[in-house]
Amino acid sequence: MKRPVLVAAFALSQVIAAAAQDQPMAMNQGQMNRLDRDGNGAVDRPEYQAFMTSAFGNLDRNKDGSLRSEEVAQVLNAQQFAATDANRDGKLSQTEFLNRVMADFKSADRSGDGSLQ
Repeated sequence: MKRPVLVAAFALSQVIAAAAQDQPMAMNQGQMNRLDRDGNGAVDRPEYQAFMTSAFGNLDRNKDGSLRSEEVAQVLNAQQFAATDANRDGKLSQTEFLNRVMADFKSADRSGDGSLQ
């Protein structure tokens, strides 16, 4: 697997794991640095959304615009997948995926300033 896919998969697994447990996500400094594109020491909402949009594209191996459980089996267990599949159709649309990870971003943004530090 390519390095960007591994980074995306790891970040995704952390976010979805937190979501399945109704807890905010936690990222280590190395992950924060990779997502902090402007180098200001924080990951803002647009940086995070761009990263997660890219992660979705990398994980969508068959390029059908959705993630099936087999495409994310290495990073999501069945409970995590189900917690993200809002319409229960057995696949994750990009909207479902982004809604979940951006809700987690908001939960993790304890200061409410639109960034994670």
